[in-house]
Amino acid sequence: MNIMQKTALTLAVFSATAAPALAQEPGSLDARVNEAFAAFTGPFVNLIFAPFPGTSFPWIVMWLVVAATVFTLYFGFVQFRFFSHAIALVKGDYSDPNDAGEVSHFQALATALSGTVGLGNIAGVAVAVGIGGPGATFWMILAGLLGMASKFTECTLGVKYRNEYPDGTVSGGPMYYISKGFSELGLPGGKFLAVLFSIFCILGAFGGGNMFQANQAHAQLAGIIGDYPGWITGVIFAAIVFAVIVGGIKSIANVTEKIVPFMGILYVGAALIILVVNYDKIGWAFGQIFEGAFSGLGVAGGLVGALIQGFKRAAFSNEAGVGSAAIAHSAVRTKEPITEGFVSLLEPLIDTVVICTMTALVITISQQLIVDPDTGRFVLNEAGTAIATVDGNTGVALTSAAFASGISWFPYVLAVAVILFAFSTMISWSYYGLKAWTYLFGEGKTSELTFKLIFCVFIVIGAAASLGPVIDFSDAAIFAMAVVNIFALYFLMRIVRAELNSYASRLKSGVITKFN
Repeated sequence: MNIMQKTALTLAVFSATAAPALAQEPGSLDARVNEAFAAFTGPFVNLIFAPFPGTSFPWIVMWLVVAATVFTLYFGFVQFRFFSHAIALVKGDYSDPNDAGEVSHFQALATALSGTVGLGNIAGVAVAVGIGGPGATFWMILAGLLGMASKFTECTLGVKYRNEYPDGTVSGGPMYYISKGFSELGLPGGKFLAVLFSIFCILGAFGGGNMFQANQAHAQLAGIIGDYPGWITGVIFAAIVFAVIVGGIKSIANVTEKIVPFMGILYVGAALIILVVNYDKIGWAFGQIFEGAFSGLGVAGGLVGALIQGFKRAAFSNEAGVGSAAIAHSAVRTKEPITEGFVSLLEPLIDTVVICTMTALVITISQQLIVDPDTGRFVLNEAGTAIATVDGNTGVALTSAAFASGISWFPYVLAVAVILFAFSTMISWSYYGLKAWTYLFGEGKTSELTFKLIFCVFIVIGAAASLGPVIDFSDAAIFAMAVVNIFALYFLMRIVRAELNSYASRLKSGVITKFN
């Protein structure tokens, strides 16, 4: 499996607690199905994650980073100018409960975060730092800060072009703003692009947002309590997930607004303990990060290697530009689309700049990562194992060893985190997939229930089977969403700037005031 793929960055199983991946007997039905599926979908997967010739830099990462840079410049560094206003919006200072929508600003943010904060924040960062060195952290932070502008752009459009129904429910996301926005501007192809995005979104929801999560949750549980059939985990998860998603976005938001803060506090709290214990090394760690970012000392590929790993980690972590978050943010209660754009820009900050950076700092401070004098590459301390392995296990071992150096029981925290991350990701992606499904097949209780039942069946399948090529394909589908979405955003960003200018002038003149 290519380590550039998001799957390879997030698929790792915690070596201290997790059971090995379910093996397939050569020549078995599962093996034959996987081989056939891989042969059929391989060209598409390879295209999406292909590197630029002569490099290890996937073109899809550059697609995301360039777009984030364009949006940052086009909107005049909006992520910094309106940061404090975004905080006020999340606090509810400008919220009118009578506005159209289904969830609060905070609930919309929590729902979107639950879909991006996951295993990649633990395993993926370790792989990035393991290959790119501490300097990769600098480029990861930079890409995360730029990605805030991408989230701002897509989520503003998500609210502006959403469908609002008489019963108070709403539907929004790239499929709606692409089709409506292109039509409004007199541009052709909007409907085609919207349908294409919806298909990719459904495929991504079933695979990376569902089956993979269930599979890794089962691996964690089996590693703690002993091996047992995966379908049991699948059935339990399916029942819990169905109980949440059957109530729609309000039910999902009620759960995520509790789980996401808990996950964040649990993980960041553990990291802060390590940092406090080693407070005298914090300055040194930042020095290593800045030195490594521009000198590339001990890094595979030097400065470029650190840049590539940092940009990859940020792009694969916060999904800025993919368009998925716009679906969740579209459900917010507001009459000003731009306000949810402001709220959404906090998402890459929390996911990448805060949580991912915490992981990188702990790894650097723990000094579990050392340079092999013979090869000049980073290896895991004591074990002497190269970090850049295909299965990613050493990446997770690095995170585990780093935290365990200060907290001996941290592997158990990792086990809890994996289960919570998997559950929260599943319920968020169920909503993303649902809205893409209803865009294609129509709104209505029957259509929605059909999707939710199918989604839960795939949870059982994912927990019980080894479906590597299916997950590879679904991850490729998720990033194919970004190809369609960003292409459309370049045409629609002028609409967002008009919204921004109008809101900013009314806010400055006092027309817009705090509601409470």
